[in-house]
Amino acid sequence: MVEEEAVDRLFHALADATRRDILRRSIQGELSVSRLAEAYPMSFAAVQKHVAVLERAGLVNKERRGREQLVRADREAVRRAREALDRLEALWRGRVDRMSALLADDAGPQENDTRGQDG
Repeated sequence: MVEEEAVDRLFHALADATRRDILRRSIQGELSVSRLAEAYPMSFAAVQKHVAVLERAGLVNKERRGREQLVRADREAVRRAREALDRLEALWRGRVDRMSALLADDAGPQENDTRGQDG
């Protein structure tokens, strides 16, 4: 259950375009929240809230240095996010493959039944 909650927080964090952009910027290196706030048409407090969501999801680390709050992406967390997405993709690809196989199996007998009705 704990892993599911972590994945929920992860997807919630990544569901917002501003948060994804903050994450992209913070992967480049450490940024101050005030510097980040300059890049968005929203208040400093709103940017702080976005950073807090990313921090709760474990995607960024925040550190206070003097008056500045510095944000840096946690590359390991980003890697884990990618792995979670890869697992979901594999799960869905397996389901689609099984459905395709079932549909292919169903198509075979129907063609035979149709030919039998025509003749």
